[in-house]
Amino acid sequence: MQKVHKFRFSVAYADTDAGGIMYHGRYIEIAERARMAWLGKDAMPIDDDVGLVVRDLHMRYMRPLFLTDEFIVETRVTAVGAASISIEQKFVKNGEVCGILTGTAAYLNSVGRPVRLPDNLAKVLANETN
Repeated sequence: MQKVHKFRFSVAYADTDAGGIMYHGRYIEIAERARMAWLGKDAMPIDDDVGLVVRDLHMRYMRPLFLTDEFIVETRVTAVGAASISIEQKFVKNGEVCGILTGTAAYLNSVGRPVRLPDNLAKVLANETN
């Protein structure tokens, strides 16, 4: 069974457009914060590596989030490769999914080439998919 990590967030004025709806680009920033809170120091690059870099993202919006809405970003690993990870992040308000972000990140070395995930990160990710 896949583990789900939860990150709480509240929509502030700076997150919204003129109509009080959370701006679509903010979902990506909030998703990144949730990923960093989840992985913490284990996602930090080692030596001169660049670290995890987003390779692709897909965002599906189902329901808008508004100023002062409180919601949770649920993050789960969907696949772990030798040099990459795929995740799914759901934006959930009161049990209702408002959006789903899926994406893949590759682990890059100092010259921007994919390399194997460091052992500490690979171990953390292996525990996430069990």
